[in-house]
Amino acid sequence: MIFTTAGEKGGSGRSTIAEHFTVWLSKQDFDVLLIDADEQGTASDFTAWREQTLDGNVGYTLVQLVGANLRKQVETMKSKYDHIVIDTGGRDTTSQRAALFVADVAIVPVQPRSHDIWTLAKFTEILDEIQSGRATPLTAYTFLNRADITSLDNRESAEALAGLEQMTFVDCAIKNRKAYPNAGASGLTVFEMGEKSDAKAINEITELFKRISHVNIPITA
Repeated sequence: MIFTTAGEKGGSGRSTIAEHFTVWLSKQDFDVLLIDADEQGTASDFTAWREQTLDGNVGYTLVQLVGANLRKQVETMKSKYDHIVIDTGGRDTTSQRAALFVADVAIVPVQPRSHDIWTLAKFTEILDEIQSGRATPLTAYTFLNRADITSLDNRESAEALAGLEQMTFVDCAIKNRKAYPNAGASGLTVFEMGEKSDAKAINEITELFKRISHVNIPITA
């Protein structure tokens, strides 16, 4: 399947989600391609650090693709991999639209802040445009990312997301934990920190991925 992280607001943590999702899929023995479609190249930087930390064995393939041609190139590559994860930038670009058009699943992380919620109005319009040009519907999931450990904003934002018709709200918030940047600084994920692992971070992001991945892994109670 093809998964695209997308959205209209910078700083929502799309790249962190894309990187963790790619590694999580690879750990299920899938052959995964990570496409960096963000001109800032965050996923590429992460992979470069990962190569140094893991002596080149990153566990997946990375390519950089931007622009309208992304759609055609992904179509030619999709038969070579079990799954493709596309990381896009936080704005309406040709690359993001091409990635959404070719995807099976859109993954839309949102911070529980009023400005981030407001930007979804424009993004839902983009989704409507994408859906109108597709032969099959695009499945879109949204969830709270970088959420405060305990905050009224979380509940209010969750209610707003749950009311959107264009996306399915996944009630599995990813909290704003130090485990994510600590792991990312070495090109690693929270799954790979050994004795420094944060069990809460691992459990919450694993549960999210089980819900949105559509792969044959049962959701545990």
